[in-house]
Amino acid sequence: MTKISRSKIDLFVKCPQCFWLDLRHGVKQPPPAPYTINSAIDYLLKQEFDRYRAKGEPHPIMIANGVDAIPYRSPDLDKWRHNFTGVQHHHRPTDFFVFGAVDDVWINPKGELIVVDYKATGANAHKIHESYPRQMEIYQWLLRENGYPVSPTGYFVFARVNKANGFGDGQAVLPFDIFLEPLAGDPSWIPDALAKAKTVLENPLPPSANPDCEYCRYREGAYKAVETAGPRKPRAAKETTLGI
Repeated sequence: MTKISRSKIDLFVKCPQCFWLDLRHGVKQPPPAPYTINSAIDYLLKQEFDRYRAKGEPHPIMIANGVDAIPYRSPDLDKWRHNFTGVQHHHRPTDFFVFGAVDDVWINPKGELIVVDYKATGANAHKIHESYPRQMEIYQWLLRENGYPVSPTGYFVFARVNKANGFGDGQAVLPFDIFLEPLAGDPSWIPDALAKAKTVLENPLPPSANPDCEYCRYREGAYKAVETAGPRKPRAAKETTLGI
């Protein structure tokens, strides 16, 4: 059985060659810059919605947007939110152990679970990026495979920096505007993607790179540059100074 996270499925969709290098040989893409502010926003939003979860009441932003639901209460929620556990499912046709950590789950009057994802942005015009729907749909699929009724509509909770008043007249307060964006998910693509990912992973030869993958373009350019430069000259040994 092979463990495969939600992000690795997304990696396969973006570039099968990077997926193959990562899971088969441990050659990972360089990590992005740490988004500390995003982690802080996630933490604060979880605290915010947990207060209403404890009361069994909808958050004011849910009421303002006409979302007929309340934050979901379950002893499994902490596990579902944890990066190294998440919502789990053993996909037997591929023998993949799929998992993904959700930010939040709400529940509507029909008893359907609603997948919720938190996003932080500093852009004036927010954007649902290409990978966001896949992220939402994998969480929906995982919950359904665990036997839960799941609403086809999930929500992104955006925290957008309000730049109008700077830091609040020198009070070191940076305000955020909180708003919702719904997304109708369709996870029907996932079983086929897992089957294709299994085939790629079992092949000893790498698949073709996605021509739009910036990491593969960098690798190809680097290989060509090294080949053009010819063999490297050996470096002179560095002198070692002992601090005695």
